[in-house]
Amino acid sequence: MRITLAIALAALCLFPRAAAAQASIDGFGALSTSELSAIGDSGVPKDFGGRVSFELVPGVEAFGEFGRLGNVLPSVVAIPLSVLPRSFTVSAFYGEGGVRLLAAPHSSVSPYVEGTAGVAHLRFGLTGFGSTTDAIVRAALNLAGTRDAMVGGGGGVLFTTGPMHVDVGYRYKRILSDDLVSSILTVGQHLQTHQVRFGVGVRF
Repeated sequence: MRITLAIALAALCLFPRAAAAQASIDGFGALSTSELSAIGDSGVPKDFGGRVSFELVPGVEAFGEFGRLGNVLPSVVAIPLSVLPRSFTVSAFYGEGGVRLLAAPHSSVSPYVEGTAGVAHLRFGLTGFGSTTDAIVRAALNLAGTRDAMVGGGGGVLFTTGPMHVDVGYRYKRILSDDLVSSILTVGQHLQTHQVRFGVGVRF
């Protein structure tokens, strides 16, 4: 959250005229291929977040984003674990900044691409060994509270009507973690996620 607010404030200071002229606030949910049970008992996506965007010049936006990634374990690990009676996940809360390029910024339908960079805070989850054991193991794994760099990119289509818009797209996010616990859990693969995202926002 602090990282996202810092990015947003920096953008406001560096580009005051653009920010005053065109800005937007968005909320989104996402289904992730690395989160096999992406819809939980609550009926909502486990990947979600929000962002604040500022138009720098027509067709170019800077933004700050924060959110949660439900499970960033690679599929080669997540799929075998999904058939076991016990559950192990690696989720992450993150903050990042990025730039989006819009193909038709003044159209009601505009394809776009974007790139991001930021920081993720990993959280390890474990269930199925008994409440006491689960709590002890989770506390031990999360004791270090690892924070790692994160990069990403994606694209999609923005549908606009008046001040409202709907964002449908794809995102790839990779966490650049090299700590011992993550290396063992991923068996040499990357902590990453592929998302199909749906967002709604308002421009002012």
